[in-house]
Amino acid sequence: MFDKKKTRVLNVYCTAGYPELNSTLTVMKVLQQNGADIIELGMPYSDPLADGPVIQASGGKALGNGMTIAKLFEQLKDFRKEIYIPVILMGYMNPVLQFGFGKFCQTASELGIDGLILPDLPEHEFETEYRAIIKKHHLDFIFLITPETAEARVRKLDELSTGFLYAVSSSSITGKDKDFSSVEKYLQRLQGFKLDNPILVGFGIKDKQTFESACKYTNGAIIGTAFIKAIEGTDSVEQSAKLFLEGILK
Repeated sequence: MFDKKKTRVLNVYCTAGYPELNSTLTVMKVLQQNGADIIELGMPYSDPLADGPVIQASGGKALGNGMTIAKLFEQLKDFRKEIYIPVILMGYMNPVLQFGFGKFCQTASELGIDGLILPDLPEHEFETEYRAIIKKHHLDFIFLITPETAEARVRKLDELSTGFLYAVSSSSITGKDKDFSSVEKYLQRLQGFKLDNPILVGFGIKDKQTFESACKYTNGAIIGTAFIKAIEGTDSVEQSAKLFLEGILK
């Protein structure tokens, strides 16, 4: 996932089926065209623990539009003909288990998905039950760490993760404004651990300044809420997304 680029990696979160049911590929293409290095595709769920109000609302709208895992897989059937950057599916265990965990991993892998983020999959269950299935289907699995995560646990999650480690900038939901000076201290501490996986920082990254701050001590950053806001209620998703990404990267 980090073969071509190891610094200033931009991972952008978008909600599948938002703003319209059939927007998924349109949004993915515009992200790729305008400088995103990784796409984190959110699978909407009715009770998303880590998501702030903006991403929750986009998920609610996507569910209202008729988005399901089965529908998403249908939309992604030929996406690799057009999308060549890494794509990660982010979601929650309940709908994945309803779909069938093995079937989910197999389908995702066959379609060309690179990895998974499932914040409510506990470490113990991952190790004892799900890791073998994920590995069998050659998918990366990304764990989240926070400023409160003890060093021993950070090292353990680094050992279990493949792809990258998701460093949550504070123990709160997405979309909250952050004091980035305290975040920088936390990222410096992580840098000092010399972990095996690249680190991407998320939660509170919303503009050029916060992106640059995050990149000082890590391999890059994840932007979600600010991107969803940028394409919300717009006449042209393509134009709004392009302007937003130019503002971060130029």
